[in-house]
Amino acid sequence: MPAGPHLIFDKSALECLSLDETNWLDNFFYTVITPLFYSETLADLEKEVAKGRTPEQVVGSLAIRTPDMQSTACAHHRKLLGGVLYGESLPLDGRIPRDQGKVVELDGKKGIFYSKSPEEEALDRWHKHQFLDIERQFAKAWRRQLSNMNHDAEYAFFQKWFLMGKPKSLPEVKTLTDAYLDSSPQDGVFKFGLYFLNVPEVRHPEIIERWKNAGALPVREYAPYFRHLLGVDLFFNLAVAADQISRVRPKGKADNRVDIAYLYYLPFCHVFVSRDNLHKRVVPLFLREDQTFVDGGDLKGDLQKIDAHFSALPDDVKNSGFYKFAKYPPDDPACLVTKLWDKLGTGWRESAAKPDPINQEKGKRIIEELNRITAAAKSSDPNERLSIEDTQFMQITRDILRKKGKWTRFPDDV
Repeated sequence: MPAGPHLIFDKSALECLSLDETNWLDNFFYTVITPLFYSETLADLEKEVAKGRTPEQVVGSLAIRTPDMQSTACAHHRKLLGGVLYGESLPLDGRIPRDQGKVVELDGKKGIFYSKSPEEEALDRWHKHQFLDIERQFAKAWRRQLSNMNHDAEYAFFQKWFLMGKPKSLPEVKTLTDAYLDSSPQDGVFKFGLYFLNVPEVRHPEIIERWKNAGALPVREYAPYFRHLLGVDLFFNLAVAADQISRVRPKGKADNRVDIAYLYYLPFCHVFVSRDNLHKRVVPLFLREDQTFVDGGDLKGDLQKIDAHFSALPDDVKNSGFYKFAKYPPDDPACLVTKLWDKLGTGWRESAAKPDPINQEKGKRIIEELNRITAAAKSSDPNERLSIEDTQFMQITRDILRKKGKWTRFPDDV
């Protein structure tokens, strides 16, 4: 079934949704699970919670609401950065880079087989309130790190960058950031970026030589993802120095640097959803034309209406499974989800208008093909790499709950 737009949510967006509403988030979007979300969720094991609830219950509740049907775990930004600095291609157009993939060749075509990532396996355990000791230690370390964050040194350093006076708004900070990175001598920008993003210094000579051999192109052109990460971090530090973002951690909330870090993964989605005030102010400044920022509260309201819309269907229809009666969003011009689908193109409407008879023979062939890919992956070279552009097919392994909340998402015969 169509996956819908690629969507990134932060923890604040998921926390406001009911279990039933998360079914429709999962059904109508291909959700991108960032490494940061896993870290923030697990860190709640060490968080003070409301009376009557345990930290395990809080994390378990988040884990079971996390999309599992049309979701994928994004690779860590540090690993992606290392790849692009050594010449790997990384499109910044909404495609999602995964990790742990095996290259498979089948019938003359090459693709990638993805088994479940360690993070995805962890989520399966967390919603059952099963936690490893190492995960509990990670939660303690994460909370300790958040408590010890201090921006005073950076605050003093970056105030020296305001030769024409402090920016008076976040859009002015973004303009200043782009001017520094795109209009300054690019050799200085490239070297500064390597230090600023904590790329191991021993690797700098080889990386710089590779850049020079490629013609010393503008950084934005040579390594777009490197430029994106550098832009996000420089913007944050300049905004803090300009007193447009607080350097003081609000009580009971994550440090602002954690919220900004979600932007590291912004290029890999079409929709970014959050209820966080900092995200509301900052994310729109970094969006491509084909991207949309959505307030988590607005999405919740729309998913509530969608839930009511499909709940009104007869029981026999609802029991047939989402892929039969809810393959596409409602044909309602006021529906936010429908608008987000239309923004990427209206071709889905033609498909929705056509009858879609169940072809059991076709389904059987698909299962056989998936089994062949799985078998071929067992003997594939784990060190072989394949760019996104050269990937001709992809198989992702995941475990899916048949029932969530009041909804049976797949009938018993599937």
